[in-house]
Amino acid sequence: MQHLIVAPVLLPLATAALMLILGEGRRPVKTLINLVSTLAGLALAITLLMWVDGQDAAGAFGIYLPGNWPVPFGIVLVVDRLSALMIVLTGCVGMAALLYATARWHQAGVHFHVLFQLQLMGLYGAFLTADLFNLFVFFEVLLAASYGLLMHGGGSARVRAGLHYIAINLIASLLFLIGVAVLYGVTGTLNMADIAQKLPQVPDSDRGLLHAGAAILAVAFLAKAALWPLNFWLPPAYSAASAPVAALFVILTKVGVYAILRLWTLCFPASAGESALFGSQFLVAGGLATLAFGSLGMLAAQQVGRLASYSIIASAGTLIAAIGFDQPALSGGALFYLASSTLAGCALFLLVELLDRARQVEDTPHRVDDGRPALPFFADTEPRLDVNPDANLDENEETLIGRAIPAALAFLGVTFTVCALVVTGLPPLSGFVGKLAMLSALLDVHTAAAWAFFGLLIVSGLFAAIALVRVGMRHFWTSQPLTALRLRVVETLPIGLLLAACVLLAVRAEPALAYMRATAESLHQPSRYIDAVMTAKPWQSISKAQATEGKP
Repeated sequence: MQHLIVAPVLLPLATAALMLILGEGRRPVKTLINLVSTLAGLALAITLLMWVDGQDAAGAFGIYLPGNWPVPFGIVLVVDRLSALMIVLTGCVGMAALLYATARWHQAGVHFHVLFQLQLMGLYGAFLTADLFNLFVFFEVLLAASYGLLMHGGGSARVRAGLHYIAINLIASLLFLIGVAVLYGVTGTLNMADIAQKLPQVPDSDRGLLHAGAAILAVAFLAKAALWPLNFWLPPAYSAASAPVAALFVILTKVGVYAILRLWTLCFPASAGESALFGSQFLVAGGLATLAFGSLGMLAAQQVGRLASYSIIASAGTLIAAIGFDQPALSGGALFYLASSTLAGCALFLLVELLDRARQVEDTPHRVDDGRPALPFFADTEPRLDVNPDANLDENEETLIGRAIPAALAFLGVTFTVCALVVTGLPPLSGFVGKLAMLSALLDVHTAAAWAFFGLLIVSGLFAAIALVRVGMRHFWTSQPLTALRLRVVETLPIGLLLAACVLLAVRAEPALAYMRATAESLHQPSRYIDAVMTAKPWQSISKAQATEGKP
């Protein structure tokens, strides 16, 4: 089973290399290869999650040493409950985005499929690596791929947003390197578990340098996680990207959140002595500010794409604030919310394009044989004169009885409603379960910050509900004639599957919450992770002499 840990990284790398060998043509072949590889990656992620979940709490770690070097001198890949959860979410989001892209978006550029696989490779690697240098490497891989994907399809808006996106991420990467260099100078290692093990031994004279390096590294992660005020780049970038790319980018923001959660709980737990809970107040304050900013942005947004972008900011603020409280019960609810908000955010970005397509107004009404305008979906362009005077009519004198709702429009209405319920945290879907778990945990934290977080969670849900209801009214409660909307199966299937996963999370909320709480308990007991990594041994081959003598 240990060898499967590296498979999610190697599979997209090999797939991207194969598609580069095929050249610029053969698009149908590349599409098929991409679909098979992404589906196989999702299957591997689910297998690893089931394997980790089947272990006891102390042994729920899979360690793989790719170079077979002893820890901490070589590369180490680790799968635990948190990383398994994140790679499953990556596989789900990647599969949904790719299915949607096969409708038409994959044809808008030459190297879409190659960049897509490199993006998945970077994501899988970032969630599985156990040392800071390789975390930086995988960060750069996924960012380099995201630069090309963001500008996929061309257009001045994408180029402008892409340049801002590249600039802020280059600055964050520079801070990343500076922070890593400072931590290496203080601790002499880049392995996360080894750093956590050596932090209590850092002399007091170097304690300030240690905190400075950690703070610089945190700024880099928080910029990628869209913390206010470092999130000005996200709404224009995500709203300008094509629908499948924006949907895939939902998980990119969670990479920064994951890095903060992993390193902060590992290196600065309550048992870390003088460095205990370093920066917790800044995480809480920054998370609350980000949540408030995202909620106000949703309320003010006039475009569905920007509304979806601000919902990602609000979810990131919620997660960062929850991390800063250092409460296992709160972290468990936040992890459930992370899974729910990621799936719903991906579905919402895929719906954006379909909603905009449904809003297109016909330039000229269709004519029937008698020369009169045909009946559009919602209203006619001129009143009928031959209707029953006793019939129930609308403002255009069209009968309201027996009017059919097109299947495509009905699908959009239902999926948008489900998506809105999850994003706002209204019952009975998974968003409500995640927020209720966090609210219940906050009742046991008797601080002003906890009550502020409690109130913001409720107010943010109200603001999101107002914003999404306004969007729904604009798109589905209108008297304007609409075009005959036609949706392809590959456009509707990923949205339906993502929202079905949200429904399944609500139906199976008890086992899902149990998994999240076990994950949170493991995170808040970092000694388990440290012991699992530091005690991993390289594989010893059997010599020819031993094999001949039959010795074990």
